[in-house]
Amino acid sequence: MTERTAVVLAAGEGNRLRPLTRHRPKPMLSVGVRPILEHTLDALVDAGITSIVVVVGYKRTDVQSYFGPSYRDVPITYVTQEKQLGTGHAVLTAESSVDEDFLVVNGDQVIDATLVRDVLDAHDEHDSAATLGLIYRVDVGEYGGVITDGEAVVELVEGPQDDRDYRLNVGVYCFEQTVFEAIRRTAPRAGEHLLVDAIDHLIEIGNTVHGVESDGFWAEANYPWDLLGLSQTLVAEDPLIEEPRIPESTNVHESATIRTPVVAASDCEIGPGAVVGPYTCLGTNTAVESNAVVERCLVDTDGRIGPNATLVDCVIGRGVRIGPGTTAPGGPADVRVADRIYEGRQLGALLGDRVNDRGGSTYAPGAVVGADATVRSGAIVDGCNRSAIEVDR
Repeated sequence: MTERTAVVLAAGEGNRLRPLTRHRPKPMLSVGVRPILEHTLDALVDAGITSIVVVVGYKRTDVQSYFGPSYRDVPITYVTQEKQLGTGHAVLTAESSVDEDFLVVNGDQVIDATLVRDVLDAHDEHDSAATLGLIYRVDVGEYGGVITDGEAVVELVEGPQDDRDYRLNVGVYCFEQTVFEAIRRTAPRAGEHLLVDAIDHLIEIGNTVHGVESDGFWAEANYPWDLLGLSQTLVAEDPLIEEPRIPESTNVHESATIRTPVVAASDCEIGPGAVVGPYTCLGTNTAVESNAVVERCLVDTDGRIGPNATLVDCVIGRGVRIGPGTTAPGGPADVRVADRIYEGRQLGALLGDRVNDRGGSTYAPGAVVGADATVRSGAIVDGCNRSAIEVDR
């Protein structure tokens, strides 16, 4: 077997996904019932990668304790990016851990093995300093656009706004060792060394950079509603869950209703009269109590949904307690993220880790509650509410 090393960039926080990233890095947020990064590692192993280097930084112990020294019998080496100074800087931290040509993937997106194999095969076929994975999208304005001449990459543009024929840069690369010197020779932008700038430098000094257009799967979750949408996509397209995927360790009361597609992790409890689904994911050790309704929701580990509660289009963090009779009727909603309003997003409510809702509350569409907050009984919750506060209005 050919030795193949992949460097996985998993050091970032994910500011646009706060408050979910208050206690863990973005790659460890759940889509379906598993962390984003686990989906990425599956793609690498399925594509034949034999050694993995994970660049960690923000909340790094969350990554290291979850995966340990190996994944599916493939060894993992961890290197730490102490300060998050860009994707190029992150790759530099792994320099001593790789030999010869190597793969680089962003660890905060979901990809499949087809996409990885396409990049590896194209790099093997051509004598190039770098090979980029590309997909076709009508609108690449929020991402990185790539202009090609045949198979050669001629220009990379961040957030393109013109009408040229772009392909989307999916953050899957194969590099020769020359990329390290290119990163060092590239001036930082806004204090960050960016990998795309190093690729531009390779092109400018006469190196060949190839792009391969793939039919593989790629999706990124930049906002809370993306986590919902991506989870629903994975649930709907998984051929194994034409019937509900409920492990033996999960107890479903005979009077409960499961509306497919639904995925539950281990040790869940679905009580009498409860209705779960469709398009719902329940993390490990989650309880949905009597007569509760959970529809089109992503509920992370150790959640408790109280009796007669109704949740629609919600993203629920780890260890959240929803009291009896609480209602979140669902989106669409105008949602504030940082200093921008996103209109018409399908988000009922977003609750950060360890929110304690005492029951009888009503969440307006798009409501956000920060981690470790308490929601008093009967509260009407809207807008953005900070972490570790008491919501009582």
